[in-house]
Amino acid sequence: MKTKFKMLTLSTVTALSLTFAGQSFAAANPFTDLANIAAKDKIAALQEQGIVKGISDDLFAPNATITAAQGVQLIVNAANLNLDLVRFLVEPKATDYFKNADNDAWYANALITASVNGVELPDDLDPNKKWTREEFTHLLIRTIEAHSNLPMLNLVPAEINDEADLTVDYQGSIQRALAYDVVELDEQGNFHPKAEITRAEAAEQIYNVLEYVKAHPAPAPEADPASDETDAKRAPGSTSPQIPGTK
Repeated sequence: MKTKFKMLTLSTVTALSLTFAGQSFAAANPFTDLANIAAKDKIAALQEQGIVKGISDDLFAPNATITAAQGVQLIVNAANLNLDLVRFLVEPKATDYFKNADNDAWYANALITASVNGVELPDDLDPNKKWTREEFTHLLIRTIEAHSNLPMLNLVPAEINDEADLTVDYQGSIQRALAYDVVELDEQGNFHPKAEITRAEAAEQIYNVLEYVKAHPAPAPEADPASDETDAKRAPGSTSPQIPGTK
């Protein structure tokens, strides 16, 4: 069971500043190992935005797989999650939320940030477990949807040849990822849900979902008729409502 901390929101200051490990928005050296990677331009764009970083100053290791901790860090960055408006009465530790975490590990801040912001992660998350395509895609889609207020989607399910290999709880997220053009099936119509996801694949999904969000902004809030009625009763030159029967 995750420990529930009492928290207070702040309007102008942050009470606890946690910096993502290695994240920097300063100019970075271009990655030199993306020449044969189809998504190289997308990865470069994410690097410029500070959403992804390399394993060194100039290497991205696009074909390396990612762990759960690395996946969470990427998703936290992609969704721009933070603790800016949160005040902890007791300094949090990653193990307060995830029993298998290491409080001194580079990923500790990302796990705390993810949990506080409602990212759907199990209490027994293994930070060092290799993540599959379906695990990363599911969590990315669920998190972005929760924090982006996307318009309703009239979903027509795609035919996935290896759908039987999908975890049942992930099927909806994968279908929406296909509809959002975040992922695509291979030439045989397979998604390969149980394959370990690579850094290049994860980065491409992040780029694609952020492009979808930009192209589909949240709908403008509808005007409140009650507010219009109140405005109509305001006395000329006054900022207070004019109450009938009073002067």
